[in-house]
Amino acid sequence: MILIVDSGATKSDWIALDEDGNKLFFTQTLGLSPEVLTREIIQDRLANNFELNKHRKEVTHLYFYGAGCGTVRMRKFLNSIFSNYFVNAKIDVKEDTYAAIYSTINPDEPAIVCILGTGSNCSYWDGSQLIQKVTSLGYILMDDCSGNHFGRKLIRDYYYHKMPSKLSTKFAQQYDLDADVIKNHLYKEPNPNTYLATFARFIIENKDEEYSQRVIKNGMQLFIDNAIKQYEVAKTVPVHFVGSIAYYLQKELKEKMEENGLRVGNIMRRPIDGLVEYHKNIIFS
Repeated sequence: MILIVDSGATKSDWIALDEDGNKLFFTQTLGLSPEVLTREIIQDRLANNFELNKHRKEVTHLYFYGAGCGTVRMRKFLNSIFSNYFVNAKIDVKEDTYAAIYSTINPDEPAIVCILGTGSNCSYWDGSQLIQKVTSLGYILMDDCSGNHFGRKLIRDYYYHKMPSKLSTKFAQQYDLDADVIKNHLYKEPNPNTYLATFARFIIENKDEEYSQRVIKNGMQLFIDNAIKQYEVAKTVPVHFVGSIAYYLQKELKEKMEENGLRVGNIMRRPIDGLVEYHKNIIFS
């Protein structure tokens, strides 16, 4: 059995294939980012999934693409957990950028590939290797235009009374904005980045409001300036996107990219289906 996994900060999509490339099952766990989770939490999230627990000894290969796997140390950390759980499997852990690349482009063609979901990332694929100009320092210092970026902005504007009153009232009706609740999630609970990203739904649902348009486009411009424009080839190759923020705000994204003289390629909400096709072509062709 082969497992192919696309793991974001919020959730992980798992697809199992048999030895002929036929789909056996699809399942989900919560996100498994090694940067923000302990070994115990990751182990619990695996053990609490019925399909994975049932079939864990049947897995011969695990191809895992995950948020928070950009360093050797984090990949080794996850590899050790998976090796103890999928005891008969060969483990291959890569950062989620590779999932975005394999699912959106022809791997032989140069392109810039971006992730705009719970977090954000931007890389250049030159047709044979991944080039990353900026090392991510995580959701506190970076992650422009991500779900947690917009969540943080909304909460700050609400508390600083910078949100229009109509939206402020609606925001308070939709979320528990008690200061103690927010601080508990941010400083005492796991996955504060994922918690912040839950608020991004509000700006998507109210994206036609003038305030929302300003926040969205300012966030996108930050990402373009700080991430995409790091690459000298930015105006000569397509720029592909994966993630829910890119998908649900693609109209605004295309407009902002065009303003900057940049060409949008594919926009996908989830890379898992393209990722499976890529592996089927590699393994079973």
